[in-house]
Amino acid sequence: MNNEDAVNQVLSDYYKAFSTLTVHSILHYFHQPALLIGPSGVIALPTPEAVVPIFGPVMESLRQREYRRSEFSLQQLRLLSATSALATGVAIRYKTDGQEMERVGLTYLLHKEDSGWKFAVMVLHDTDKVAPSS
Repeated sequence: MNNEDAVNQVLSDYYKAFSTLTVHSILHYFHQPALLIGPSGVIALPTPEAVVPIFGPVMESLRQREYRRSEFSLQQLRLLSATSALATGVAIRYKTDGQEMERVGLTYLLHKEDSGWKFAVMVLHDTDKVAPSS
């Protein structure tokens, strides 16, 4: 599997894991340390344990809103080197009845280590900042 395919697979696997709303199922997708950049600022995620109090409440809120699953609509993937990749797209969240719940713009900077590609930086942003796929 080439690097582009491997990054696509990690993104797909991560969204399947996230869709379980079990925070422990996503921990191994994060490089340590990692950064999360969003509306509330920059949050350092130096250990897997640091991911839990950030993503746990997000997942609980989704559960209460009748969340069913997420998928990632990849708009751009750029391999920056043999060990770094930039992926930009939109996370689309669906409710249990199949209706779209919301869209969130996301950009990932991934780093390849011995165990595979991991998220080093995750940036949440407006969906209108995502270039449409060509």
